[in-house]
Amino acid sequence: MHLHILGICGTFMGGIALLARAAGHRVTGCDANVYPPMSTQLAAQGVQLTEGWSADQIALKPDVFVIGNVVTRGNPLMEAVLDRGFRYISGPQWLRENVLADKWVVAVAGTHGKTTVSAMLAWILEQAGLKPGFLIGGVPANFGVSARLPTPTPALPRQGGGEKYFVVEADEYDTAFFDKRSKFVHYPARTAVLNNLEFDHADIFPDLAAIETQFHHFVRTLPAGGLIVANGADDALARVLARGRYTPVEHFGVTNEWVAAAVGPDGFDVLWKGKKQGRVQWALQGAHNQANALAAIAAARHCGIAPAQAIAALGAFEGVRRRMEVRGVAGGVTVYDDFAHHPTAIAATLEGLRAKVNQSRILAVLEPRSNTMKTGVMKDRLAASLACADRVYCYSAGLQWDAAAALAPLGAKAEAHADFDRLLVAVAGSARSGDHLVVMSNGGFNGIHEKLLSRLAGK
Repeated sequence: MHLHILGICGTFMGGIALLARAAGHRVTGCDANVYPPMSTQLAAQGVQLTEGWSADQIALKPDVFVIGNVVTRGNPLMEAVLDRGFRYISGPQWLRENVLADKWVVAVAGTHGKTTVSAMLAWILEQAGLKPGFLIGGVPANFGVSARLPTPTPALPRQGGGEKYFVVEADEYDTAFFDKRSKFVHYPARTAVLNNLEFDHADIFPDLAAIETQFHHFVRTLPAGGLIVANGADDALARVLARGRYTPVEHFGVTNEWVAAAVGPDGFDVLWKGKKQGRVQWALQGAHNQANALAAIAAARHCGIAPAQAIAALGAFEGVRRRMEVRGVAGGVTVYDDFAHHPTAIAATLEGLRAKVNQSRILAVLEPRSNTMKTGVMKDRLAASLACADRVYCYSAGLQWDAAAALAPLGAKAEAHADFDRLLVAVAGSARSGDHLVVMSNGGFNGIHEKLLSRLAGK
């Protein structure tokens, strides 16, 4: 079968492309913006990419057009598909029908941490010999790809039959212009992680209550024989679960269930109902990563993996690209790339780095690129989220609000620049040996990492 994927360079749709290729299908696709890591992954897999939405792509005559949620009415190619009555389907629906139907699906949902928890779970299952499939909104360093099909393996003793495991990052964003349900409603999960829940995606949800309703719909699809692993310290998730469920729940972050204890610079102890299960020893920073690990260990236990085995696997977990990924060191300045684009994630990123570098200077460079950030819904929380940084630089081009005014509480340590080249000059000019420079964006940010490293090397 030939699939032509619209919006193929998004992390989710690019993952669909990789899975389809691995299943033996011919895959082509198009997108408006093409940048790594997805573009390089697709090229390596021999996927033919077309830049733009030209209607003449219908001449490819695929068996089906797979439509990403970046596509809207008025898109020239989509209009041509509709005019001619060609077959089309959303990415999540294609995934459910062609990949997930016969799998033990482990779905990871939440406003923050989905990618990291999904990567942790896939690695734990891999280390246990279960050869899981996965589709993750980032590239786990342990695997080097964002998606793959599972390999059938012998069952663990408690399961009674062979299983194919599939870990999917379960996004609450809408499915497509013709299907306004959240993506995760399409995923027939047996094990579900609810990591946290905050207001986000202001372009499609009017308020937090609307997102809670979508999470409620997801919870209502889970089987009675499954498991929900939920953040016990999250009020919004408590409200979701109180609306009704048929599935047992285990909580992390509460004293009588899954908790982190004896936290130190090299790791932390994992306790289940007060009993120590082992110690996670790793280099990841921040309380958010401790919570991510607890969620992954609990979910893996439902898949039949002993906590001690999961804990050992996390000791070799290498993280996810674009999650505090070191892009290079130049002029004594360490440059990181991070996907943070919501105030809560920005604060967690910087607080984790502060714990690591102590008194060394942190320079934060932010591109408020997400639809939520562009509208200014979160602007009043932005300054506080950046408080851990010693210098703050915001790229303000295209914003519908005054970035300089929003950052005013930070005083002279914050700057906003609408001109990208001036931003580069300001950041590079301020950086000095020993600094830690964190670039935060959910996009390519005009290749800023390499440009900064080049300027810093030339000092």
